[in-house]
Amino acid sequence: MTTLHIDNTVHDYDRWKEAFDRYEAFRKERGVRSYRIARDAADPQRVFVDLDFDDAATADEFRGALEKIWATPLSQQQMIRHGDPMLLDVVVRQTL
Repeated sequence: MTTLHIDNTVHDYDRWKEAFDRYEAFRKERGVRSYRIARDAADPQRVFVDLDFDDAATADEFRGALEKIWATPLSQQQMIRHGDPMLLDVVVRQTL
């Protein structure tokens, strides 16, 4: 499994989340198997998204599509900044 890790800083989490939710079908059609959203406890405007894919090639293709989403006016209105998305190879996943 490969995770695409995204680090965003947003103006308003609730409005960002509404925009994020509009892309649910987009994510599914492009191979996202699951995702997690977390917020920095010290800075709730900082949002981390981890998108899980079956393989690195699919995750890398999605990373390119993500750039197009970030260029939309809706995304531009919500974002303060975003870091470069990172591809992570998941080597251990344990649920306790």
